[in-house]
Order: sequence, then C-alpha cells, then structure tokens
Amino acid sequence: MSLPCPDAPLRVVLFEPRIPPNTGNIARTCAAFRVPLSLIEPLGFNIDDRHLRRAGLDYWPHVQLSTHPNLDHFQSQLPVQHRLIGCSRYGGADLSQFQFRSGDVLLFGREDTGLPNDIRESCDQMVTIPMPGAALSDGTGGVRSLNLSVACAVVTYSAGLQLKMW
Repeated sequence: MSLPCPDAPLRVVLFEPRIPPNTGNIARTCAAFRVPLSLIEPLGFNIDDRHLRRAGLDYWPHVQLSTHPNLDHFQSQLPVQHRLIGCSRYGGADLSQFQFRSGDVLLFGREDTGLPNDIRESCDQMVTIPMPGAALSDGTGGVRSLNLSVACAVVTYSAGLQLKMW
C-alpha cells in the first residue's frame, strides 16, 4: 500500500501491533488529529477484525491508513527530510523537553515487547513520557507503562501542539 500524504508534518507508525482495540483507538486518535497512520506487519489481527473496527467506530473513512510488510518498505516511501522518533517507556529524551520538527515519524512498538533493540538503534531519536508513578527497574512499586493507545495520544498531541498543527 502506498503512503498517504507523503508530506504530512507528523505521522504515527505502529510496529507489529497485536491488540485490535488499541489499534482501533489509535486510528481514531489519528483521524481526530488528521495524522496519517501506518501499520508495520506482521499484525496480530486481521485488518477487518470486528474489534478493530468497533474501537475505531465509524471514523475509519477519515483515517489516512497504510500497511507495510516491514519498516524498510515504509521508510523507502518517506520523503528525504524526516526523523524516525522511537517512543518507549525507557531510555528516551523526556517528552516535555523534546523538540519535534515537521516531518517527524512517531514509531510505537508492540504492546507486549515494545520496540526491538535493532529497531530502537535505527531510530534517529527516542522519546519517553515522564511518569512520576513509574515502576522501579525491576517492575515493582508502580506503573510499568501506559496503554499503547494512551501513550500514542499523549505523544501525538504533544508533538502536534508543538508543531502548531492545531
């Protein structure tokens, strides 16, 4: 599938998403903010999954959606001027301090494993949402991570606001 809106100031990419309602909610967020959404295969569901469609409600016609067999295929369709911004619960620049630029691509990993190390290393930058109630490094004492659709909404809104998209 070809890339919709190749010159979009911001886009969201889900790397191998697994949970249909998360993807549907993210699609709805992307439609609301008019941000293209790309899905990197393999997907953990069929694109026609009823849970995916239900989560996106009747907003699917407003989603600028593309699917790609792998990240390389997706990137080969991007304009030269772009940065791949990996979004992770750890190891990234603080979202509140990060400077977004027009053409940035927000890359989110799988719900169960996040972004693999080789994909993280291919990112131009990593960004992390600060969480005062975060768990310790051993996973105890707090929240391990935000739901993928919530994290995507927070980062997308923050980036779009900074880029004066609304």
